[in-house]
Parts: sequence; C-alpha cells; structure tokens
Amino acid sequence: MTETLSLAVPPASASLGAALRRAERPNRLRAFALALPALLFLVVTFAAPIGLFLTTAVRNPEVRSVLPQTVAALDGWDGRATPGEEAFAALAADLARAKEDNTAASLGKRLNYESAGMRSRIMSVVRHLGNFKDGALAPQFAALDPVWASPDLWAIIKRNGSAVTPYYLLTSVDLAQDASGGIERVEASQAVFLDILGRTLWIAALVTAATLVLGFPTAYVISLAPSRIAGFLLLLVLLPLWTSLLVRTTAWVVLLQTDGVINQILLALGLTTEKLQLMLTRFGTVTAMTHIQLPFTILPILSIMKSIPEGQMRAARSLGAPPFFAFWRVYAPQTLPGVAAGCLMTFILSLGYYITPALVGGPRDQMMSNFIATYINRDLNWGMAAALACLLLVMTLSIYLLFLRLVGAERIKLG
Repeated sequence: MTETLSLAVPPASASLGAALRRAERPNRLRAFALALPALLFLVVTFAAPIGLFLTTAVRNPEVRSVLPQTVAALDGWDGRATPGEEAFAALAADLARAKEDNTAASLGKRLNYESAGMRSRIMSVVRHLGNFKDGALAPQFAALDPVWASPDLWAIIKRNGSAVTPYYLLTSVDLAQDASGGIERVEASQAVFLDILGRTLWIAALVTAATLVLGFPTAYVISLAPSRIAGFLLLLVLLPLWTSLLVRTTAWVVLLQTDGVINQILLALGLTTEKLQLMLTRFGTVTAMTHIQLPFTILPILSIMKSIPEGQMRAARSLGAPPFFAFWRVYAPQTLPGVAAGCLMTFILSLGYYITPALVGGPRDQMMSNFIATYINRDLNWGMAAALACLLLVMTLSIYLLFLRLVGAERIKLG
C-alpha cells in the first residue's frame, strides 16, 4: 500500500510543477522583455566594440590584401632555399599595384614588426621598380638588398599570408616564431612584456594591501561611532569619489613634488635634512593609487561590520574572552566577506590604472594600461594593443575565478 502511494505521488507533483512553470512563463517573458533594451544597449555599446577590438589581436589583413600574387606563389614553397623567379615576379607585380594604391607603407610597417628593416626594404623596391630591367628579377632584388636572397625573409612573408596571426599574442608574452614556424623565447633584451605584467600585478597587490591596512580600522571606527559622527566620517570617505580622478592625481603631483607640501612639512618638523624625491617613484604611485582606491575597500567592509550584532562582542567578553581574542576570534571572521569583496574590487581596478602612474610614476612604474595607450595613440599598432588588452583581461578573469574558488562566491558581499 505504501509503495503504491509513493509511486502515485510523483506524477501529481510533476504535473503541479509543470503547471506552475506554465503559469510563471508569461511573467518571465515580460521581465525579459523589460530587460531586453538594456541588454541590447550593453551589447551594442559595450560588448561588441570590445570584442571587435580584441579580434585585432589575431587579424592579419595587410600581407594577404597587398601581396595576393606573392602569397599564391609561395603556397608550395618548402622554405629551405630562396624561392624561384615566379615569387620575385609576383612580388614586383604586387608592389607595383601597392604603389598605385598607396598601401606599400602599411605593408612595410606590418612586416617591420617581425623583422627590423622590412619597411625600408619594401619602400626601396617600390622606389626602384621603374628601374628594373627585363630578365631575371632575383638578382635585381638582391642588388638592392642581399637579404632578399634569404629564405628567412620570404618565410616571414609566407607566414603572414594567413588571415590570422599569432604574432601579437606571442609577443605579448615574450615569445616569437622562428623561421620554421616554431615558438621560441625572444632575446633577453627584447623580453619586456612579462616584466610589465609582473610590475602591474605587484603594484596592484601593494595598493590592495595598503588600502586594507588603512581601510579596515577606518571602517571599524565608523561602525562603532554614534550615528551623527559616523555620517560625517562616511562623508569624508565618499568625498574623493565625487572628485575627478584627474583632479585627485594632480593634487598628489602638487603634494609630492620636490618643493611640495610633504617635503616642506618634513623639513619643518626636522624629520629630514634635505628634500626627498617623491615624484616619479614607486612610493608616489602606490600612495596616490591607495588614496583613490581607499573608498572601494572601506565601503564593502563597513557594510558587513554594520550587519554584525553589537551584543556578540559583549557576550564573548562576558564569557571570559580577552578583548583581543574576542575581536579576532568572534568579530574579525565575520568581516571576511567584506574584506574579500573590497580587496578583490581594489585589486582588479588597480590593474587597469593609467592616469595616476602616467602622472606620478616614473619610467619603471608604468603599468600595462600605459603601454596599451602608447600602442594606440603613438605607434598606431592596434594589434599589439589588443594583444596586451587580451593578456590583461585573461589575467583579471583568472584572478577573479581563482578568488571565487578560494573564497567562494557566496561569501563575497558588496553591501
């Protein structure tokens, strides 16, 4: 009898659940319809432009569009010896058309990324095309530059005949392709990007640690203060958020310069006998970034502290726990979700800093964002900028996922 009843219940429950889902479906559709304009706006104005920009890290249109005949002529080339006369003839024909279309410069710029001097070689051939005589072209190319007889140079052209390239992404992690297409480490004098990434992570970690050391006791004091005083202190914490980032950074330039306020105070108090170099240093960069990021660490911690019942500490004291023991064993563990959220937010935001290191930091304090901006604004190398952006994005997502794995998403509270 019991078995019969247990078998009869699930179909009824399943039918009831299906009916509830059908009844809730119109509400879900209406909610989705209300959110659809916002989702489309985010996709069109945020996700799509970023995704399109990141694809430039692998796009490689220059050689394929400017040298189509050359790419076709090198299709069956084994790469061991100098290609035949048909490859030189195809290159001459492609460069003649590139001269008319004014695309030779972009081709030379792209190939120059992989082999220094390629731009000048390409432009030299373009200038002397009218002087080429009938007959074999290979000796005439070699007369302009003996490197044209090198298989390695032609291997670069053939490798870049593809619509996509790993060049930018490999360069962003200090790797390169050799003549055979294998991956190898670049020379020590050219290996810079991993150092820049490590510097970026280190500065972000220093800023996060500094904001935690300053922010935790500040949040604790605000949480214990009377409501009127707590409101005033909270206003002081929020005030920097209402000021432009550029204005706050410029204020630190004034404070940290050689004749600035800080040096004058130190000299007046007799703490130093000479002016200190605070500008264009790691100390200045971390100090300015800490001031800017401090509210992002304080606010999540404060929101958690406000939710902790005041009677817990009194109960721990009444049971015989010393003040220090009661704080670290009863109170502090409950603040960990806020600490985790504040530190994670500060660390991730610090990874993308650009203005503050550019104005306050020295050459050895420039972070990944500064180099991305340089490649976009000065060098016009969007592929390299996109590759560095991909590297920074992957690193940020990896840190975020690792943080969630160690701490747990359910423990992170933003308030």
